[in-house]
Amino acid sequence: MEITPMIRTEIYKYLKQNGVTLTEFGHIIDLNVGTLSGIVTGNRSISVNQLDRITAGMGLPPDYFYENYIVECIKDSRLNWRKINPFLYRCVELRRLDCIQRVVSFLLDTPIYIPLLFEMAEDLFHKGHPEAATCLFENVAESERMQHSERLALCQYRLFSLRIGKDQALNLQTAARFEPYVDRLNEIDELDALKDLANVYRSLSMWDKVYKISRKMYTLGQIQYDLAHNSKKAIEFKNLSSGPLFAYIAYAELMCANACDAKGNHKQALEHIKGYADLSWVKEKDEESLYWKNQFQQWAKINIYVNKLMSGDISVLPDYVEHISGEKHIFAELLNVVEVANRYHIDIDHILQRFESKIAASQDPAHTITQAEQQVILEETVRFWYKLAKYNLLKERYLHGFKCLIEALKKAGIINHALLISNCAGLFFRFSEYADPETKVQFYAAYEEVWKKNDQEDGFSFGYN
Repeated sequence: MEITPMIRTEIYKYLKQNGVTLTEFGHIIDLNVGTLSGIVTGNRSISVNQLDRITAGMGLPPDYFYENYIVECIKDSRLNWRKINPFLYRCVELRRLDCIQRVVSFLLDTPIYIPLLFEMAEDLFHKGHPEAATCLFENVAESERMQHSERLALCQYRLFSLRIGKDQALNLQTAARFEPYVDRLNEIDELDALKDLANVYRSLSMWDKVYKISRKMYTLGQIQYDLAHNSKKAIEFKNLSSGPLFAYIAYAELMCANACDAKGNHKQALEHIKGYADLSWVKEKDEESLYWKNQFQQWAKINIYVNKLMSGDISVLPDYVEHISGEKHIFAELLNVVEVANRYHIDIDHILQRFESKIAASQDPAHTITQAEQQVILEETVRFWYKLAKYNLLKERYLHGFKCLIEALKKAGIINHALLISNCAGLFFRFSEYADPETKVQFYAAYEEVWKKNDQEDGFSFGYN
C-alpha cells in the first residue's frame, strides 16, 4: 500500500467532520468514486494529479500533503519514474525546491535515474526555471564527479551559465570552476562555452585569459568550419546560440583585438581586426549569414578608429563619433572617447553634450542574450563613469566630477568589482582636497555601503569631517 494512514486519516477526518460521503466528494473533485475509495482504503496508488484534486477539495494549500507524499508514495514504495516525474514538475510549479531535493536524494543511488534527471534539468533550464534546474544539475554533477563524461561537462556548463550574475568576484570563481570542463563538451557546446568564458574574463579585464580562450575558440571554429564544408563527416551546426559557425571565428578575432588594444599592443590588435573585417572566405549566402558579415564589418570599422585613437591619431575622432551615433550600447563606445581625452588631454565636451540624452536614458542590459554578455556591458558602464569622473576632475569641474565618481562607485559595488572599487577610492583621495563637506559625506556613505554589501563579516566605517 502506498497511502499510509497519515494521509488517509486526514481524508477520513475531513469527510466525517463535513458530513460528506465518498460519492459526493468524488463528484466535487471530479474523481471516480471507485478510484477515490481505493485511494482512501489504501488499495490503490495515487498520482500527484489525484492528490492535488483531493487537497483542493479539502480547501487546503496545494502542497499540503507533499512531504507526506514523498515518504509514503516515493521513499517507502517501489520507485516509479512515471509517478515521480509529474510530482517533480508540480514541485517546480509550486517552488518546492526542498521537496525536489528530497526526492532526488532517493534517486541518485540508482544509476538508471541519472540520465532521466539530467533530461529533466535540461528541460527546466530551457523553459526558464533556473532554481530547479540548478538543483538537478548540481545533484547529477555530484553523482558523476568521478566520471569524465560529456554529461558532467554539460552540467558544469549549465551551472556556469546559471551562476553568472552581477557579482564579479563570484563570477571569477564560477569561471575558474568551470574552465577545466570545457574540453569535454561536444563541438557545438564548446564553442558557446568558450565565447561565454571569454566574455566573463573580458568583464573582469583579465586580458591574457581573454586572448588565450579566444585563440582556442578561433582554432576550434576553423577546424569545424573546414569539416562542415570539406568533409563527408560534416557536423550540423544548427544549434549554435550566437549565429552561424563562421561568426565564432570572427568573434574570436574581435576578442583577441580587444585584448591586445587593452594591453597597449595596438599593432597586433590591428592584425586581428583585419581578420574579422575581411570575411570574403565565408561560403554562406543566407540572410542570417549576410547580417553577421555586415555586423562584423561595421564593428571592424569602429574598432579601426579605436585602434588609431588609442595609438594617438586624434584626427579620426570626428569620424569615430559619427560611426557610433547609432550604436545601442553607447557606454562601450563613449568609454573609448573619454579614455582618449584623458590620455591625450583633449576637450570632448561637445561630444558628451551630443550624447547626453542617450547617457541619461540608458538602462540595464536586460535585452542581451546571455548573462556573460550582460557582465561586459555592466563593467563598461562602470568604467565609463569612472573615466568621466577623472575627465571632469582633471578639468577642475570638481562638483560634477565627484558626482560621476560616486555613480561609478555605486555601480562598481553592485557588480563587486574590486579593482574598480579600489580605483574609485584612489581617484577620490587624489582629489579629496577639492571636495566640499557634503560631497565627502556622500562619497564616504557610498563607500561604506559598498563595503557592507561586499564584506558582511567585518565592520567598517569612515569618519568624516
